Amino acid sequence: MRSVVASVLGCTFMILSGATPAQNYPSKPIRIIVPYPPGGTSDIMTRMIGQKLTESWGQSILADSRPGAAGIIGVELTARAPADGYTLVLMDVGNLTIMPSVFRKLPFDMVRDLAPVGMVTYSPHLLSAHPAVPANNVKELIALAKKQPGKLNYATGLGTAPHFAGMLFTQRAGIKWTDVPGKGGQQSMLQVLTGECDILFLGILQSIAHVKSGRAKALAISSAKRDPSLPDVPTVGETPGLEGFVTGSWQGILAPAKTPPDIVAKVSAEVSRIMNLPDIKAKLADQGTAPLVMNPAEFGKWLVEQRDRWAKLVKETGFKPLEQ
Repeated sequence: MRSVVASVLGCTFMILSGATPAQNYPSKPIRIIVPYPPGGTSDIMTRMIGQKLTESWGQSILADSRPGAAGIIGVELTARAPADGYTLVLMDVGNLTIMPSVFRKLPFDMVRDLAPVGMVTYSPHLLSAHPAVPANNVKELIALAKKQPGKLNYATGLGTAPHFAGMLFTQRAGIKWTDVPGKGGQQSMLQVLTGECDILFLGILQSIAHVKSGRAKALAISSAKRDPSLPDVPTVGETPGLEGFVTGSWQGILAPAKTPPDIVAKVSAEVSRIMNLPDIKAKLADQGTAPLVMNPAEFGKWLVEQRDRWAKLVKETGFKPLEQ
């Protein structure tokens, strides 16, 4: 009873004084959950943004790595955390939109249990091949695959964004290849470098060094426009019949559902400012990525559109959802 009375009195005071939760936010350290191992793109982005948030707000930003189950563990922790703005998650939100189509049952609902804060970056995939593959562009790759259905081996992390990029490509191109599952991007790249597999879609950050060294060759990039770091590599969408093909890694921030909207707005606005700082843009360019800022409403709409996009692909291709 005392706690209820205190809560009512506190709310009444805020109403009478015109105070909002965001006015005193943040008043303590903020935890940003990273649902992947340390050293990856999400971890790097968390520390980069966190340093700037500490400079502007005077509060520590704690990067909390909680890997496991393709990111599900970290997202569930976020969804169940207090909705006060002091627990956030920064992750590859492309993977988040794929999860409902990949797994039969999730311990959270993306729309019901999470509040979109903002998109921060986008990094495209490179469609790369082993040098021995007799194809130097998308048109030649499609012709090769049609001539020898199922013979090409595609390195894939089962149920990941690169896996679904390959699935979308084969559907749009009308071809078949053989998926060879691996344990993430690093192993998939190694499978191509050693010749165990022929091709893969993988983030430019993990692929570009091998392309520039000649150990792999880039056939195309999955962005809407050519990337300045690889100006001679065409986009997948430049190939007739594959117009509008875009895949990659989107990094975004989410909070537990019911986090006060003014706190969500405050975090979103500050992160947007940070992503447009010249030194941040320069660091991102070095890593093969670029700012892609969306406010909470835009980000929320994007999440639902992407979720529905992948659900449609799963239905059309007959992909069977996995058990956790």
